Amino acid sequence: MREGAPARDGTTVHARRRVRALLAVLVTAAVVVPLTAAVRPRIPAPAPADLAPVTASTLEGAYAANRANAALAARMAAGHGDRHRASADRALARPSRRLLSFDGRGSGRAAEVFGDLPHARHVAVLVPGSDTSLDTYERLHAAAVSLRRALARQGPAGTGTAVIAWLGYTTPGTVSTTALTPDRADEAAPDLRDLVSTTRRIAGPDTRITLLCHSYGSVVCGRAADRLDVAELVLLASPGTGRDSAADLGTRARVWAARGGGDWVAEVPHADVGLFGTTIGFGRDPLSPAFGARVFSAGDGGHSDYFQPGSICLANVVRIVLGRTGEVTRG
Repeated sequence: MREGAPARDGTTVHARRRVRALLAVLVTAAVVVPLTAAVRPRIPAPAPADLAPVTASTLEGAYAANRANAALAARMAAGHGDRHRASADRALARPSRRLLSFDGRGSGRAAEVFGDLPHARHVAVLVPGSDTSLDTYERLHAAAVSLRRALARQGPAGTGTAVIAWLGYTTPGTVSTTALTPDRADEAAPDLRDLVSTTRRIAGPDTRITLLCHSYGSVVCGRAADRLDVAELVLLASPGTGRDSAADLGTRARVWAARGGGDWVAEVPHADVGLFGTTIGFGRDPLSPAFGARVFSAGDGGHSDYFQPGSICLANVVRIVLGRTGEVTRG
């Protein structure tokens, strides 16, 4: 809720106070975290490969060029003495990796494809949340592999599926003030729209695209939603989208929401207030009836468990991606 606006319900004033209290803690932490991070020197890396807009016919060439760029980034990081980043870049440079894009500078960005994208009829795009970088990319990679395997097992015979792990923006740190504002999401939204457009250009106009937006990634999806050509928009572990309702997102996609029973995001105040010239918080809980999303079961898992093999949540996500929405277990 914004400062001075009428209360939405009896809990709004309390939620506003909790946002301010949480902000005070994060402001203190945000002073410490950057000082700690500043000890790590900037890692040198090449500029991204200079490529024309990627199409189905040029996709393999783009994969090769981005792998070569990742290999160069690995050598530069190793020469700089950063063995951890060098190892992460080297893994992405392996011949089996399909990099739709790669940028080793700063915290790093990448978009990786799992599956045969030009022939996929169902495509899922994973949009990660806070603390995701090339240094922690393995977590996003593992989620994408888990989802791709589940889709391949459960998809109809002859129906292609693909997953894109999209680390396409500079994510905020969980313990930082940037994790409480939409600024990083506003910066990321145009790039997410470009990714969806590129996917549509490669896979074709009839492909069903589903966005799977985790944690702060749901804020990114909320900011980009009104100009995304997707069939389904799934909010997982969402702190809010910055909008009051699914209708306010301005999308034609069906909007879904889920949260695991052991996820700490349930304790985050779902409100927004004007403070220090910006907006703090992301508004109404997407799981609340007033928001209007289709709520489905995510089981008892925690914040990082949404794509665990064999989980209730993964099974429901697969049903949504494949368009078998009548089989989704509602929450």
